[in-house]
Amino acid sequence: MHEDIFLKVDNYISNLLGIEDKALTDTIRSLDDEGIPQISVSANHGKFLQVLMISCNAKRVLELGTLGGYSTIWQARALPEDGKLISLEMDPRYAAVARKNIENAGLSSKVDIRVGKALDLLPVLLAENEAPFDFIFIDADKPPYKEYFDYALKLSRPGTLIVCDNVVREAKILDPDSTDERVKGVQRLNESLKHNKQVTATIIQTVGVKEHDGMIIAVVNRTGE
Repeated sequence: MHEDIFLKVDNYISNLLGIEDKALTDTIRSLDDEGIPQISVSANHGKFLQVLMISCNAKRVLELGTLGGYSTIWQARALPEDGKLISLEMDPRYAAVARKNIENAGLSSKVDIRVGKALDLLPVLLAENEAPFDFIFIDADKPPYKEYFDYALKLSRPGTLIVCDNVVREAKILDPDSTDERVKGVQRLNESLKHNKQVTATIIQTVGVKEHDGMIIAVVNRTGE
C-alpha cells in the first residue's frame, strides 16, 4: 500500500512541477531501444537537481555517470547561457546514446561528455587545472563512491554543492555484514562524512518511482569552518 501511495505522490509532484517534454521522454525511450538499464533519476529528482543548482548559482557542473543523458539534460537546462557541464561516462555505447539525446535537446554546446573510468578521468581534470565546479552530481558505480567524493572535494571551492545519489539502497546500508560491493561502497562514504570537516552534509531519504533510496547533500565549507 505504501509503495502505491509513494508512486502516486511522486507522479503528482512530477505532473505539477517536473513535467517531461519530448526530449526527455525520447531519452527514456532510447534506453529501452538501446538495451540500457532504466536507472536514470526520476523526473521529480531531475527537477530537484535544477533547484539545487539554481540555489548555488551553478555555472560549472561536473557529473559522474552520464548513462543516456537524462539527468544531464535536466542539469544542463538549469545552466546560464555561458554555463558548462562535464559528464564522465565509462561505457562508450552509453556515451554515444547520451550525445544523441543531448543534441536532440539542443544542449550540445553546454555539455562535454568524456569517456573512460572516472578514477582515470578525474586526475586528468585536476592536471588540466579545471576551474572549480559549483555543483557536482555523483551517480556512478557505487564501490568507489568515497574516492569519487574525495576527488569532488579537490575539484570544488567553498560553497560548492556535492550531491550523491543512491546512498540508502532500500535500507540495505543498515546491514553491517553486507557483502554487496555497492552497499559497502556507499557505507564507506556515508560513514566518512561523520568526521569530514571539509563539508556540512546530510542524507535525505527519498521514496517514489525509484522506491526507497536517498541522496547525500554536502556543501563545501569555507576555510576554517
